[in-house]
Amino acid sequence: MAISKKKALVKKARKTAEGYFRRGEYFCSEAVLSTINDALGQELPSEIVKMASGFPIGIGKSECLCGAVSGGVMALGLAYGRTKPNGDMPKSFPNNAALHDYIIEEYGSTCCRALTSGFEEFDSPERAEHCIQITGEVTAWVMQNFIENGVVEE
Repeated sequence: MAISKKKALVKKARKTAEGYFRRGEYFCSEAVLSTINDALGQELPSEIVKMASGFPIGIGKSECLCGAVSGGVMALGLAYGRTKPNGDMPKSFPNNAALHDYIIEEYGSTCCRALTSGFEEFDSPERAEHCIQITGEVTAWVMQNFIENGVVEE
C-alpha cells in the first residue's frame, strides 16, 4: 500500500471518530469502536457500539480509564482477540500494551481524571476538544497498527 494511501486511511479514521464525538452522536469509546468496525467492513453488526456505551468519561462517568483507550482496546480485539476458550491470541497483549504505552507517552496517563485535570469545568468546550483529540489519536493509532500488521489493506 502506498504511503499516501495509508496516510489517507489513517486521516479518514481520525476525522470520522472525531466527527462522531464533536457532533454528539457518540462518546469517545463508541466513536473509536464504531469507526474501526466500519473500517473493517463491519466485522460485527453496528450494535457492537452497545458494548462501548459504558466506557465514556472513564467507565460510566467514574473518570477512571479513558473511554477512548477502552474503545481502542475493544477495536484491537476485533483483529487480535479470540472467539473460543483457550484460543490463541499472540498479538492481543503486545498490541494492547503498545496502545497503552503510546497514550502514556503522548498524554502522561490513561486515566480520564488525570487527562482532564487541567480544565476547570468538565463541560467546557476546551475539555471536549481535548477529549475529541484523544479520541482521534487513539483511532488513528489503531488504524495505523492495522495497516502495518496487514489487518487493513487497500
